Amino acid sequence: MNNPSAPVALIYVGDPMCSWCYGFGVPLAQLLGRFPGTPVQLVLGGLRAYNTQVMDAALKAKLRGAWAGVAQRSGQPFSEALFESEDFIYDTEPACRAVVTVREHAPQLALAMYHAIQQAFYAHGRDTTKAAVLGEIWDEVHGRTKEARSHIDFLRNFESHAMRQRTRDDFAQAQDWGVRGFPTLLAVGDGQTQLLTNGYADAEVLMERLTQIIIRKPLLP
Repeated sequence: MNNPSAPVALIYVGDPMCSWCYGFGVPLAQLLGRFPGTPVQLVLGGLRAYNTQVMDAALKAKLRGAWAGVAQRSGQPFSEALFESEDFIYDTEPACRAVVTVREHAPQLALAMYHAIQQAFYAHGRDTTKAAVLGEIWDEVHGRTKEARSHIDFLRNFESHAMRQRTRDDFAQAQDWGVRGFPTLLAVGDGQTQLLTNGYADAEVLMERLTQIIIRKPLLP
């Protein structure tokens, strides 16, 4: 069956350190495989941005339960290595800013960077609140490409006032749109924006909803 790219664009509002967004990588990849070439605009939501509290035992227990639920639903692997840390601060702003930095300077690799941070944090237990770790992840993503235009001075740009402000702008945009949960996926076409999902959804559901939008059939609630 021939599956041409959808005559729409997608807006994906999420956070690379959101566990349900990590799980959502599976159905999202299947959706994009069904509609290849569909543009995806990333908007970073800031799940726990600017948090300053060390992760305590209560939060660790809560996250263990939540991550187990995501693993069961999505099949994605999780490492619990960071739960052994006594000083981990679950601040998602740096990871969001890393994606914004790539999006602004090498946009063709933004989604790859987003997914690479997810893999590093959730599957491998790397501390993606640290600039040095994010720089390593960028080098890994960039190193898998042959595009000269993808070369950027990542850490210099990442630490810049401009990228800090651009990241705050993303957080504000998500709030202005009324996004209260991640992942949120919107479809834009013919001057209209329609909600595909607010929260995790299986690939079959996403495909059906996007198909309905393409053929201009009203979405069922």
